Parts: sequence; C-alpha cells; structure tokens
Amino acid sequence: MGNNWTEENLISLRERVYIHIKDLILEGEFKTGDRLVERELAERLNISRTPIREALFRLESQGFVKTVPRKGVIVADISEKEIIEVFTILSSLEVLAAKLAAQKLDEETKSKFNAHIKKIEDGLASENEADFSHLHGELNHLLYSSAKNTKLYEILSGLSDYISAFAKTGFKNPGRAVQSMEEHLKIMEAIVNQEIEMAEFLTKIHIENSKKAYIEAVQQAKEKRKG
Repeated sequence: MGNNWTEENLISLRERVYIHIKDLILEGEFKTGDRLVERELAERLNISRTPIREALFRLESQGFVKTVPRKGVIVADISEKEIIEVFTILSSLEVLAAKLAAQKLDEETKSKFNAHIKKIEDGLASENEADFSHLHGELNHLLYSSAKNTKLYEILSGLSDYISAFAKTGFKNPGRAVQSMEEHLKIMEAIVNQEIEMAEFLTKIHIENSKKAYIEAVQQAKEKRKG
C-alpha cells in the first residue's frame, strides 16, 4: 500500500490508516514500547489526526497498542508466541471450514469455486503477483462462507485482519505469493471434487507454510534494520 493518502473517502481512509499502522506493528517497524504520536503519524501520512485517532482506538481495542499514563499510546508486546497461537487457531478453523465446504458443496458454490480456480490459474499464468494479496482475501471469504456455518464464519472473519497482515508480510519472501496461490488452487480443486480428507490435509499444510513464511519475513526485516 502506497502512501498516496487522500480524504476524499473518509470511510476508506479510516480503514487504510488502520491497516497501514497495524501492518507496521506486525512487520516490526513499530516495535514494542514505541510511542505512536497522533501528530507525528498525521504528518507522516499527510492526513488529519482524526483517522489516526480512530485507528489507534481500534488497535487498542484489539490489543495491538495500549495507553500508558504520561507516555501516551505505545505499541503493546505482541510476542512471537501469540502470533503462533493465532496460526494454531487458524489451522484448526480453516481445516474445519474446508471440510464443511466439501461436505456441503452445491452447484452454486461449485460454480463459484470453479470461477476462482480460473482466476488463480490466470494470475499464475500472467505472473502478476501484485493482485495476489487481494485475491487471497477473496479466496478466504469464499472458503469461510462455503462452510455454511454462521458462527465459524464470524470467528474466521474476526481474524481476517491478522490473516491479511500475515499473508501480506509472508508474500515479501521471494516465491511465497506464487506458492500460496498454488496451495489455494489445490485446496479448491479438492473441495470441488469433494475430497474431504485431501482438502483438510492441504489446508493444514497451507497454514503451516504461511506461518513459516511470516516468521521468516519478520526475522529478515529485523536483521535488515540491525544492518
């Protein structure tokens, strides 16, 4: 995401600011204990302080930052252990979503999967990795909704901020974006063929690979800043 900030669409701007600051925290540019000053962030992004304030409030409600007396807003301690815990949760829930999607597959949902399989194949053929982050979100939404389980959908959607940030960071590793799309392709083909155990297995492998890619990308970013 570039820093061409405008306030023409305030709703879009609020979301973009929130995602941008959250990504910088998850990627380690803003480290534990760093102060996040509204004025400085507003100057950095060339926007007013209002969307900054709203983003920080939202991030605090999710535990990314906290308000400390006489210090203001600082980055909370998000440990590698906590991040791995999120991936552990994702592994279990996404495997369940894949299983239910395969079990409950109907013609309408099958058509949607086939359309997205074509999207992935076209993307891989064109090697346009710039579109993969957006496509990743589409694929997850399709998987979650196809499970036809309201509570599961709500829980996974609640983790979507983590999921998109993890994927975006992991995609910085050379080849990971393509590998991720190839993994999604195999998962979706297994679901379309209603190969339930294969869909579960492939989903579990995908989450494990995503975890490794994210951790490697964060470690590389830390080493780069030290150098």
